[in-house]
Amino acid sequence: MNPAGLISALLCCSVATVLLLKWRRRRRLLRTIEAAKRRRERALEQMGDLVGKFKEQNPGHQPSPILSLALPELCGKLRDGSLSPESVFYTYMDKTLKVTRDINCVTDYLEDSESQLRQVKKPEKKGLLYGVPVSIKDSINYKGHDSTLGLLKRLNQPAAADAVVVQVLKHQGAVPFVKTNIPQSLLSYDCNNVVFGQTVNPLDHTKTPGGSSGGEGALIKSGGSILGIGTDVGGSIRIPAAFCGICGIKPTGDRISKKGVVPCIRGQKAVAAGIGPMARDVESLALCLRALLCDEMFRLDPTVPPLPFNEQVYSDFRPLRIGYYEASSYILVSPSMKRAVRETKQLLEKAGHTLVPFEPINLEYFTSHISVSGFFGDGGATFLELLEGEPEGANGRDILSILKTPVLLRSLIAWTFSLISPRLSNILRSMKEKSVKELWKLHADITEYFQEFIDEWRRLDLDVLLCPVLGPAFNIGYPEKYSVGSAYTLLYNYLDCPAGVVPVTTVTREDEEELKSLRGHYNDMWDKVFEKVVKEAVGLPVAVQCVALPWQDELCLRFMKEVEKLTMQKTSLP
Repeated sequence: MNPAGLISALLCCSVATVLLLKWRRRRRLLRTIEAAKRRRERALEQMGDLVGKFKEQNPGHQPSPILSLALPELCGKLRDGSLSPESVFYTYMDKTLKVTRDINCVTDYLEDSESQLRQVKKPEKKGLLYGVPVSIKDSINYKGHDSTLGLLKRLNQPAAADAVVVQVLKHQGAVPFVKTNIPQSLLSYDCNNVVFGQTVNPLDHTKTPGGSSGGEGALIKSGGSILGIGTDVGGSIRIPAAFCGICGIKPTGDRISKKGVVPCIRGQKAVAAGIGPMARDVESLALCLRALLCDEMFRLDPTVPPLPFNEQVYSDFRPLRIGYYEASSYILVSPSMKRAVRETKQLLEKAGHTLVPFEPINLEYFTSHISVSGFFGDGGATFLELLEGEPEGANGRDILSILKTPVLLRSLIAWTFSLISPRLSNILRSMKEKSVKELWKLHADITEYFQEFIDEWRRLDLDVLLCPVLGPAFNIGYPEKYSVGSAYTLLYNYLDCPAGVVPVTTVTREDEEELKSLRGHYNDMWDKVFEKVVKEAVGLPVAVQCVALPWQDELCLRFMKEVEKLTMQKTSLP
């Protein structure tokens, strides 16, 4: 064979080998995904068998009265014996099965819940959550079960022990029974991954339930769970709660133990993650925090400050001095969101509270410099390592493509976009690997920014803050196209402020009409896509965000309770 022919043959063999290897890898990944889906299907079938057996043994059982109870009422009936833990457990299990067949929100059944159920029947002392079925987010470790983060590499990697928060729930008599869906890698506010697929919003299946605690939000809103535990590093509790029309709170970062909770970017310390409850109403959130903030948690994790729930602050009735803002000039909010804040402000004023305009401190600087730099201080190397070898999912493609772009080319793109899209240009410049000196400088910048925020808060003599959250629910496929919107929630992770959301209104046709003429200040890709992100949402819930200073979690809850009460009074008027 002549040299040209030999080279040609070698090239053909090389190409064929590469294609064969890719085909074999794809087949292996598909088999792994199919195995995970079969395992989940078996878990759901196991749940169905248990529910069927319970129904056979209790033919007169009526689930509706149980499902209609608020958490405090349910706890009362369980504690006084008028309801049995079994009847509540299998009622919620049955409802969960029906719900997840519709919206795809459950990833795993925690079969150990059956033994936990038997244990709570014979307690020496009934805990605050005695007999309550609780759902937990995928990323919260439960012994013997995977915490997948929607990643193939984390399948068949069962946790060796329960997360501290799971141990405390069990100590208080709760029965964790299912895990719920998340977006691939957690770093998204959609709820889709290659392992378990897309979770849809129970109120409109063309909408996302939000993320990353999207499975929790969807399950609770659908009635399949009365109490869920989520995590939040940029809005991951608050955004799903807002999109689904329930309540949720991100406490101060170290108020509840995160031991045994798997992060999306291990090791980063610039932004404070939080773990907290999600439920139908504020009183349920307060009850959950009462239960979690106990001596057992402080014993299991001595890094958590031993601060029990402050009942005096939560039950106080004095008028509040409340800062507020409807939007910022940097990031668009929907007309329904602006109206939600405005109408809530008016309700609070009528109730005797003082409302004071508050301007977010340089939100552009925070978003383009601090927030991006904190997450990707290593140039995204840890995040890329997490996703190495994973099939490309529906979430985070834009971020991945940026992080994979060589630094010099990224700088060139940033310079090119400096005139036509200054927001994108600044963000691209911040997504670079930092030296130790640069990282320390970033931490100093965060401290300085926080101090400026506190100084303005103190100058206005505020108790709490009322402001927007993302909403209404985004159309599926659009969260990554409007990632800049997370600044409204991410800000309070960096400041480590407790922050919660309460639904206060729904989208009207007038809101939809106003959306058509909405224009941003930058006329860039984010401003141009915004209408497509939130359109066709008439009737969907809109929430507001309630914020307090660090360690004032009970004050934040007290403010949320006031907003909830006034909203309910308004809607009950003829």
